[in-house]
Amino acid sequence: MNKYFSLLLLLCLGLASCASESGKSNKEKKKVPFLWENANMYFLLTDRFCNGDPGNDINYGRSKETGKLRNFMGGDFKGITQKIKEGYFDDLGITALWFSPVAEQVHGGVDEGTGMTYGYHGYWAKDWTSIDANYGTEEELEELVKEAHAHGIRIVMDVVINHTGPVTPKDPVWDADWVRTTPHCGYFDYNSTVLCTLVENLPDVKTESRKEADLPKALAEKWKKEGRYEQEVRELDEFFKRTGLPRYPRNYHIKWLVDFVEKYGIDGFRVDTAKHTEADLWAELEKYANIALNNWKKKHPEQVLDDNEFYMVGEVYGYNINNKLIFNYSDRAVDFFANGFKSLINFGFKYDSEGSYEELFAKYDKLLQQSLKGKSVLNYATSHDDGEPMDQLREKPYKVANMLLLAPGAAQIYYGDETNRSLVIDGTVGDATLRSFMNWEDLEVNNVLAGQPVRKVLAYWQKLGKFRASHPAVGAGNHKMLQEKPYVFGRTFKKGTFQDQVVIGLEMPKGKKSIPVGSFFANGTELTDMFSGKKAVVENGKIVLDTPGETVLLEK
Repeated sequence: MNKYFSLLLLLCLGLASCASESGKSNKEKKKVPFLWENANMYFLLTDRFCNGDPGNDINYGRSKETGKLRNFMGGDFKGITQKIKEGYFDDLGITALWFSPVAEQVHGGVDEGTGMTYGYHGYWAKDWTSIDANYGTEEELEELVKEAHAHGIRIVMDVVINHTGPVTPKDPVWDADWVRTTPHCGYFDYNSTVLCTLVENLPDVKTESRKEADLPKALAEKWKKEGRYEQEVRELDEFFKRTGLPRYPRNYHIKWLVDFVEKYGIDGFRVDTAKHTEADLWAELEKYANIALNNWKKKHPEQVLDDNEFYMVGEVYGYNINNKLIFNYSDRAVDFFANGFKSLINFGFKYDSEGSYEELFAKYDKLLQQSLKGKSVLNYATSHDDGEPMDQLREKPYKVANMLLLAPGAAQIYYGDETNRSLVIDGTVGDATLRSFMNWEDLEVNNVLAGQPVRKVLAYWQKLGKFRASHPAVGAGNHKMLQEKPYVFGRTFKKGTFQDQVVIGLEMPKGKKSIPVGSFFANGTELTDMFSGKKAVVENGKIVLDTPGETVLLEK
């Protein structure tokens, strides 16, 4: 009897399974201009999110026992697509989806003192021209992108040029014209950060090389075995002839990456290890990615979401918004924003969030509206490789949501932020503890994690996420505090004929509350609190609401 009851509960809730349901399409959403500066971006590791096809769980002989959470666990493109169809991302207000690299990973594993590890995470490429079978097929990736676009969600693909995957008995090192295996990076100046290997046994691609190179022997032999050598060589010949680019290692990589854009309509790249490669490479990549995206748009006008140019956000490890435009290597200063990037990941967000809401919001407003005007940062609370995440024990999920989703700048939700997925897993070593499988089972039964029912946490993130997605003013607008305690602030945004303004209250008293709206909304204007759904009319520059919650999200 319990078995049938559980099945019925799962079908009714539609929350935890990878079963497909019909979500809202982008045509049903409120028409507001999409701005990368206000993006509500969801980041997931493909292998850790949702297993839509158990039939592709083991490939290339990757069957050895591994250290805990260091094996492939079954997540794939089909699983992501099914969650898009369910409306899971719509309900979170997600406007951009970033997932880990899709390239075919090394077939072998390595023992880093943590037990055997496979390239489940996607950052150990073996072949940039092929999709790893554990993630799915080309057709499944195409369906994922198409379905995301139908829901108004842009796709940001994680890309790596800095290094190949590690050398294993199944994965030989590439030729010396292509990679270096020494020295290891010391990180004390530019050369010891760029012209070196990040760690032992992670060959560094010679992106600085100005020597034309033939294909790596290992890659050419692989293509021949797969029967596609001639086709790949023809495509390379055509690319180099069309662009006039020399056959430097970096330019092969540019070709391989922009192929994804032109074939699938990828909207942007998240660039891994950006500071470990010459900055001008990224400007070149952005240039050809833009061309590729425009070509795709011409061929698929029915799928085009907007006229935005190709988007690139960089992982310049250690950059934070306080650096403004410049990243310093100690002996050299580099402006990555002038080299193809519209945005950089803000590694300082979790530290800036240690202060008050107003300290954070006012500071970011000033920097983004002045020093970084026309640029943006991507704020995050947790990620796949930050060993000291904000609220690691998940004890403050509502405050983290407030800080992250209401701060000026773009926001990155890491999968499971919204469900209190544990970031501390017994038996793991290193960053594996951050990479457990998405906790759908906790949603199934509404488990209490860190003292909070999971569905209650999710519902809170959903309300803030959808409000943010509907209002460019939240992430891209001008900030103004209206009341210090209880804390109330407003945001305004204007672009062309489009205007947007919101007023938000945080940590308000439960029950009856008076909220000043200042000059944001005139007397007599009816406002809706999108958190509770209640309405009120502005009188004497304020509205009065009676709601059980402490958060108020006001719109006209």
